[in-house]
Amino acid sequence: MGTEYTTSSVHAKGTGREGQHGIRSGAGVPFPPPEDTLHRHLPLLSFFLPRPTPSASASLEFGDPMLTTAAPLLLLQTPRPAMLVPVSAAPPPISSASASALAPPLRGIVSSPLAARPISRRAAAVAGPSYSALRSCSSLSSPPRAARAVPEDDASPLLAVPVPDDHGMGAQDGDAGKQAGAACATTAVVAVAPPRPPERDFAGTPYVPVYVMLPLGVVNVSGEVADADELVGQLRVLKAAGVDGVMVDCWWGNVEAQRPQEYNWTGYKRLFQMIRELKLKLQVVMSFHECGGNVGDDVSIPLPEWVIEIGRSNPDIYFTDREGRRNTECLSWGIDKERVLQGRTAVEVYFDFMRSFRVAFDEYFEDGIISEIEVGLGACGELRYPSYAANHGWKYPGIGEFQCYDRYLQKNLRKAAEARGHTIWARSPDNAGHYNSEPNSTGFFCDGGDYDSYYGRFFLNWYSQVLLDHADRVLMLARLAFEGSAIAVKVSGIHWWYKTASHAAELTAGFYNPCNRDGYAPIVTVLKKHGAALNFTCVELRTMAQHEVFPEALADPEGLVWQVLNAAWDAGIPVASENALPCYDRDGFNKTLENAKPRNDPDGRHLFGFTYLRLCSVLFEKPNFMEFERFVKRMHGEAVLDLQA
Repeated sequence: MGTEYTTSSVHAKGTGREGQHGIRSGAGVPFPPPEDTLHRHLPLLSFFLPRPTPSASASLEFGDPMLTTAAPLLLLQTPRPAMLVPVSAAPPPISSASASALAPPLRGIVSSPLAARPISRRAAAVAGPSYSALRSCSSLSSPPRAARAVPEDDASPLLAVPVPDDHGMGAQDGDAGKQAGAACATTAVVAVAPPRPPERDFAGTPYVPVYVMLPLGVVNVSGEVADADELVGQLRVLKAAGVDGVMVDCWWGNVEAQRPQEYNWTGYKRLFQMIRELKLKLQVVMSFHECGGNVGDDVSIPLPEWVIEIGRSNPDIYFTDREGRRNTECLSWGIDKERVLQGRTAVEVYFDFMRSFRVAFDEYFEDGIISEIEVGLGACGELRYPSYAANHGWKYPGIGEFQCYDRYLQKNLRKAAEARGHTIWARSPDNAGHYNSEPNSTGFFCDGGDYDSYYGRFFLNWYSQVLLDHADRVLMLARLAFEGSAIAVKVSGIHWWYKTASHAAELTAGFYNPCNRDGYAPIVTVLKKHGAALNFTCVELRTMAQHEVFPEALADPEGLVWQVLNAAWDAGIPVASENALPCYDRDGFNKTLENAKPRNDPDGRHLFGFTYLRLCSVLFEKPNFMEFERFVKRMHGEAVLDLQA
């Protein structure tokens, strides 16, 4: 279990960062959590804002009817980080006769309609009387329409302006509405975008190895290396660019395909020999999941045929959702200790596979060619439930669904409820929505929802503990099979809905990480117990970029990366990372560098490796590869000559 915090730390829905960052900042933080610029400046602004001068009547005009609500204070997003500059302050109430004459000339302020959200309750609290006046103004008008939400962010360029409801106040509410509208329309905080800071010079910084993932189907189901000649040419180019090595998936469904404990390593032996001849290192993934059902999967590699045959007669070996749909991507953790795989348990099957690999490639371990083994622990080879499976209709940014309805996990849940003394809790939530629900459309994940009730806390503790127990069992056997070699675990970066109180998408994936609890500390503890490194995704993503594309997702990849990396570093375990999405641009590479080597970290902490997703023809296009080669040099601590001032 992770550290519990008082519920007073829980922030209002989608607002601020006190629930995600302030309660988790540990000693020796390598880079500070983002702060809400508006929250810092509003108290000062409300004190120093000058009185407005009378001017001709005017009101804000927006093309999107979502923004013509009843005078809420809105945060308007601009393309760059911003400094807040006072413009005017709200005057005391004025007579209806002079209301239109005193409205300031705010026409011409333009903003994307997708970038608006009501100001947070926390900001309102610190804003003082100015905001109270605005609230009283808005209460005179018709009920506001729901605005699209964009959470505040440290890099968020903000523009705080009251937006009068021209239709509601002027047409429907008569003189009182006009007076309130004029009073409200006289406060604005304009964001002035500063220039982008110069690129950081990473010359002389610690050396961080760079690996490149090979195509998913580099070894096909026939045990042959796909397009071997072309692959050799690409590997030579990578070697010339300074890449340290490559990552390869060893698919369970390819190697132990036909019968139990009959392993065919032929294709991988040929591939590894090619890599050794080029003097590249190897990261090898023990992939105990199928390929083909997720975004980015370009080949189909099912589980072993003999496992699929067992699943036809006993579908409960797979994870199951509330509707009873089976997810055949990987085996349920409920059979970790059940002898349902022709006399073996699931963890015994995994151990036999890993031990066979260690014996077959002993010379590569002894020569140091294989630098790391990444142990697959769930969906996509990551430590998580398959809660957001695309083949079940999930689309970003859906919250996903709990995956604990197979009879083995249900039996486990009943035992846990009985041990807790509340047999009525031996059930899964019935109000947690569906794959594409939003948190506040459900009774379980909404603000103040059942996730934080006595039952909700019991269920989420149990659900996440099943994940931790699975990792503990498999890593214990992996350490036995690969004694003396580095092992790692990949944890997925589920950054959507991170700016809500419940963190619903993380909860369904098995990460018990609501805003008042650190859900990644228990995972780090298990990894440290077995000497495993943490490999984390999404280090290239910027929070503001996510808001521009999907403002409704309330995502915060930067905050999530900050939390997870610090949890691992504070525990003293090695941390590596990879990009979550294809990356070819300098901005994404620069963000990765910032996370890999935090500026001014007093302990000099940094990533011990980075794996690039993924080898493909697009990477070798000239402008893309030039950026990639430049990135590799900077990860290695070498100087580049074209730093942007």
